[in-house]
Formats: sequence, C-alpha cells, structure tokens
Amino acid sequence: MTSSTNLPNVHAALVNPPTPPSEWVVRWAHLIDRSVPLDPQIRHSNELNHESEPQVLDLACGSGRHMKWLSEQGHKVLGVDKDPASLEQCRSYGEILQVDLEQDVVQASHQTQSTERLTQISDKGLLNAPDIKTDAPKGYADAQCWSLGNRQFNAVIVTNYLWRPLFPHLLRALRNNGVFIYETFALGHEALGRPRRAEFLLKPGELLQICANLRIIAYEEVLLTHPERFVQRIVAIRAPKEVSNLERFRPTSR
Repeated sequence: MTSSTNLPNVHAALVNPPTPPSEWVVRWAHLIDRSVPLDPQIRHSNELNHESEPQVLDLACGSGRHMKWLSEQGHKVLGVDKDPASLEQCRSYGEILQVDLEQDVVQASHQTQSTERLTQISDKGLLNAPDIKTDAPKGYADAQCWSLGNRQFNAVIVTNYLWRPLFPHLLRALRNNGVFIYETFALGHEALGRPRRAEFLLKPGELLQICANLRIIAYEEVLLTHPERFVQRIVAIRAPKEVSNLERFRPTSR
C-alpha cells in the first residue's frame, strides 16, 4: 500500500526535529539543477504543472533531515520511506510517499526472475555490482517493479541505507545531468558497531562499479568520527553536458 501527500504538519516537525544533514550531502548539493525539464509528450498540456514537481528524491528519508535542509535551500523534495511515523515528521518539507520498496521489487520481479534468484535477493539483498549500470539488469529496471514508475529527478539522495536491487531504479530515476549522492556503511564498519551484516555493508569500490556509466565527481572510503563509522560515498552525474566551468565541481565544504 502506498500513500502520497504534501500537506504541512509543522507541529510534528517541531516535536521531533531531524538531526543535521550529512556533511557529504551539504558539500555537493550545489550540483543539483533547480529547473524541472518539461516532458515533450505533455509539454502543451494544461493538466500538469511541472514547476510543482519534486526535483529531488530522498530515499529512505527517515524523519526528514535531508528533506528539511534541501527544502530550505529552495528544492522541491519527494521523501520515500516505509515507516509512517517517520514520514509524519516530513509533511512540512515536501511530498512524501509511504511504501516498502524492497517488498515491491521482490513481488514484481516474480514475473521475470527464477525462484532461486528471488530467494538470493530476498534473503541476502545481493545483486552483482558489475551488472548494475545506468541500464539496469533485465527484470529489475522495468518501471512496474517499483512504486515510482518512470518518475525522474534532478537528484537522487540516499544515506545510511543499502538494498542492492534498488540501484538500477535509482540510476534510472536520474534525469540527464541528474546528480547521484550516496553514502552508507562499508565493510570494516562491523568492527565499530551496527550494521554488522555483510549485506548491509558496501564492498570495497562497490559504488565505483555501480556508477561506472556515470561521470564520477567525488568518491571516498573513509573513517568518520562523532560517531565513529566507516563509510563509502560517491557523487556522480548522469550523462553530463560538456564541462565548461570546472568551478562547478569544487566542493562547498570539507
């Protein structure tokens, strides 16, 4: 079951204010294009106001720390999470969608994947990184395999979350020149705390393989503090135009 709304609920946000945004997101959010390209098929239609469409997808948004910060920077944001209590705090930051994307992908893939393959995905969350390019593996890139269909965004942001079968959909959700900002725990973190299970930890260089068909702007495998955590993170752009201003790729903080 899914639900979508953008009705404000300021009281919920004030009761449980979100934690500060990731420094990685703040450092690279300036790459996000604020314009919303018109779909040629409905360019002349009066039925849809594209300027009101979300420009940024915040997947596994939780209580909305990035939705809040991005909306304050002037971006229209869609926050997706399966927890209704967390989403309740995000209503004043943009559009929200309650859905269990992991379950949706597994159920839809029954039509195209073998029982053995589905068991591997459902139990272990595995999908070979070399197979994941901008054009996703057969059976996983189909729009009907997840609740956002063919919607595309100027940026897709994910932090502290990993479920590998979603990568093809996230990359397809990028518009041309769309920015992919991803940060989560990597192998090595199991010595520091949760998560400790391998299916929730990125392998060395895994994000580089996943983004092989994108223009990679920044990449780190780094031990962070406060709290101590070992993470892998990347910023990549889908099919960017010719670079005319290198200053665009300068980070805003460090």
